[in-house]
Amino acid sequence: SHLLAPFPQEMIDAAFFDRFHAYIPGWEIPKMRPEFFTNRFGLITDYLAEYMREMRKHAFADAIDKFFKLGNNLNQRDVIGVRRTTSGLLKLLVPHGEYTKEDVRVCLTYALEVRRRVKEQLKKIGGMEFFDVNFSYIDNDNLEEFFVNVPEQGGSRIIAPGTPNPGVIHFVSPGKTGKLGVFRIETQKTAGNGKLSTSGLGSDTEAKEQVKVGFEYFKGNLSRIAANNQFSDHEFHLHFVDLQMSG
Repeated sequence: SHLLAPFPQEMIDAAFFDRFHAYIPGWEIPKMRPEFFTNRFGLITDYLAEYMREMRKHAFADAIDKFFKLGNNLNQRDVIGVRRTTSGLLKLLVPHGEYTKEDVRVCLTYALEVRRRVKEQLKKIGGMEFFDVNFSYIDNDNLEEFFVNVPEQGGSRIIAPGTPNPGVIHFVSPGKTGKLGVFRIETQKTAGNGKLSTSGLGSDTEAKEQVKVGFEYFKGNLSRIAANNQFSDHEFHLHFVDLQMSG
């Protein structure tokens, strides 16, 4: 199941949902209580609506670039959504525009979280096409990278604590650039005819060849693991994730 399931079946389309900038979870919004209402003066709706309309003339999206850079897992739609959400939050919290680095960090972190929640649901709907969900931002001052997770799926570390899902493996290895990096392999099995497909390896023919060798070894030794299983009854997909752009 996924969080977008309540939509009509005709609207369950990955390309449609990919245009959502953010998903705000209802379970984080408190139910109305009597003490939430004030006895003081407030802004009437007409005034507040006029303020909102006027603020549309201003954009705070460039505030991110002053302090941070976005990670490599964000595609263009992710970047647009995160920038617009960050801009909107800054308009609400610091409408005068005199924001600090920490103000931007708070808004950026939340924007990455609510956009990643959309991508996590797209991954359930559309599969491997949306597996680049490890959203992060990089501090311009010290080049430290911070990963942002959705709270309902664990912490914000590169490797989430606890037991990973079946078919998920993390490992550390030197990349093409020579520096050590953290990598993840994710595999999926569906009904099929023994076909293997891969993604995330780009044009690296050497890596693709190693995957083929591993798959042939798997086919040749499957009977030693599960005598009753036939690899030809399934299709397999292997997705490779370079978590730190090590090559």
